Amino acid sequence: MKNKPIENHTNIINKTRPKILFFDVNETLLDLTKMKKQIGQVLNGKEDLLSLWFTTMLQYSLVTTVSGQYKHFSTIGAATLQMVAANNGISISSEEARDTVINALRALPPHPEVISALTTLKQEGYTLVSFTNSSNEGVKKQFEYAGLTAYFEKMLSVEDVRKFKPATEAYQWAAQKMGVNPEECMLVAAHGWDVAGAMWAGWRAAFISRPGQQLFPLAPKTEIEATDLTELTKILVAYS
Repeated sequence: MKNKPIENHTNIINKTRPKILFFDVNETLLDLTKMKKQIGQVLNGKEDLLSLWFTTMLQYSLVTTVSGQYKHFSTIGAATLQMVAANNGISISSEEARDTVINALRALPPHPEVISALTTLKQEGYTLVSFTNSSNEGVKKQFEYAGLTAYFEKMLSVEDVRKFKPATEAYQWAAQKMGVNPEECMLVAAHGWDVAGAMWAGWRAAFISRPGQQLFPLAPKTEIEATDLTELTKILVAYS
């Protein structure tokens, strides 16, 4: 059962449309359910460790950023998969970890409502841009597999700025890349840390409350909170 929508729909029609809708990719657009089984296979069937691994991958992407370093998201994913495995008494070679992470990340289907929602948003005149922590090559392969390439005007990766979201510099770079001011950008994401980073960088934000995801209570309030992209689209279409 989906979470009850918590967006306040009053005065929506008086809100101005953002010039650019930036979409996070993993979990926001792409369903990680299939990945759970693939990661579980190399963790001796412990599929419940997917969440811990994904969180650890995000943690160490931030470690590299604040330390002034950069490695591809999948490279960090492979290293942290080895870490999670070791903490559970499982030994995985670096090659097996790398192949598992790359194959899993690049073969994710879109959530059921994604294509319909993106189609409507484009028909309504919105400019759609993807903005991900995955590498340029990674997101290209992801979108080819998921059939999403045609919906986006640009596919932006933090690889080009070498700082992972939610670093403020990443959002600043993305806005500059598209030639817009921060307040003309809206991030659509299913992660509390991502929408928090966007808002602290001066962006507008819409939170998609996928199962298991929560907003960060210490962050500013997001402009929109929706259960999925269908609900988000209905709200955005009503904007003036």
